[in-house]
Amino acid sequence: MQYDSIIITLADDDEDDRLFFTDAFQELKINTIVNTVNNGRELLNFLNHPETVLPNIIFLDLNMPILNGIDCLKEIKRNDKFNDIAIAIYSTSSSDQDVENTFVLGANIYIKKPSNFNDLKKILSDVVTINWQYHTNDLNKENFLLRL
Repeated sequence: MQYDSIIITLADDDEDDRLFFTDAFQELKINTIVNTVNNGRELLNFLNHPETVLPNIIFLDLNMPILNGIDCLKEIKRNDKFNDIAIAIYSTSSSDQDVENTFVLGANIYIKKPSNFNDLKKILSDVVTINWQYHTNDLNKENFLLRL
C-alpha cells in the first residue's frame, strides 16, 4: 500500500498543547495531516464518522473531561475497525502504573509531554518515523511498544 501522508489525530483538552503539537508538525516538514479534538467523546465521534479517513496514529491524553484517555483507549481497542491505528499515550503523567496500565490496554507508545518545544519536535519525529517504518514494511504493530 502506498502512503502519501501520515494521518495523525490528537485528543487533548488543553488548547496550548494542541497548538504546540500542530506547530511542531508544521516545523518538522513531515508530510502529515493533523486533526485535533478536545476530548475522548469528540475523538470517538470523529473516528466513527462515515467520512473520516482513519488516522495512522492517535495521540491520546489521559486526563480529559467527558471521556478520559483510559476509557477512550478501551473503546478504541474494542472496535476491530481501529486495529491498524497506533495509539500513543501523550500525558503529563509519568507514573509507572499509568504506563503499565496503558500498555496492558493496548497502547503502543507512552510519551510524557516534554517541557520544551524542541524536545516535542524530536519526540514526534521519532514516533512518526518509527510508525512509518512499521506501516511501509508491514511489520507487526502489536510489537510496537515504546516509552519516551
